[in-house]
Amino acid sequence: MTRLAPDRRADYRPFLVISTRWMDNDVYGHVNNVVYYSYFDTVVNQYLVERGVLDIDHGAVIGLVVETRCHYFRPIAFPDVVHAGLRVARLGNSSVRYEIGIFRNDEMRAAARGHFVHVYVDRASNRPTPLSAQFRAALEPLAG
Repeated sequence: MTRLAPDRRADYRPFLVISTRWMDNDVYGHVNNVVYYSYFDTVVNQYLVERGVLDIDHGAVIGLVVETRCHYFRPIAFPDVVHAGLRVARLGNSSVRYEIGIFRNDEMRAAARGHFVHVYVDRASNRPTPLSAQFRAALEPLAG
């Protein structure tokens, strides 16, 4: 397997600043790998909520994660500040592949890079549903 190179900050937009917490560190003195996945969820869902296309509690459509992966390049540890960058790699009929760059403090190269795929489904039936025009309009600026 070929080792990926860390992405640059310029490869992502927008960013969400997330403070690390003492409890995020594991016994090895760095942020545990599972916490990175919470960063992924946070940056994506925050973006969607802010644009009014995701109603977590009452929306008729919800996103289910069907695939996820993370490549780690360098450690992050409390009290570092995480800058989670977002982009859309694929915008399908009912699915989106989000890519997230995790940057430590003011570093210009990613400490980690990950992705996950959401399939958007009808909340009641749990069946895939096409992305609305409003949803697509919110994501298209991040594609490319």
